[in-house]
Amino acid sequence: MPDSDPPTPTDGPSADELRRAMKAFKKRIKLARLDDESSLGHGPMSSGRASSIVAIMPPNQYPKAVWDELVARGRLKYSGQGLYEIVPQT
Repeated sequence: MPDSDPPTPTDGPSADELRRAMKAFKKRIKLARLDDESSLGHGPMSSGRASSIVAIMPPNQYPKAVWDELVARGRLKYSGQGLYEIVPQT
């Protein structure tokens, strides 16, 4: 009976790691937008303003390969200079 080779690990990030990275990215961009919207300099009687933040630097807890894989899968878009933005899912 021939021995079958054991499955080789893939070089790419796991699905669980991609899920956790995307969750961390969404949380980070949400916090950046909230911080921008609550900044001083707005009138106290105004209703505020919407944040103009659309792209951020991804959390550094995950390697660049994770972010590249999320771009390849269409979940994120590379905006240049290390910034990524969320692609709206239709």
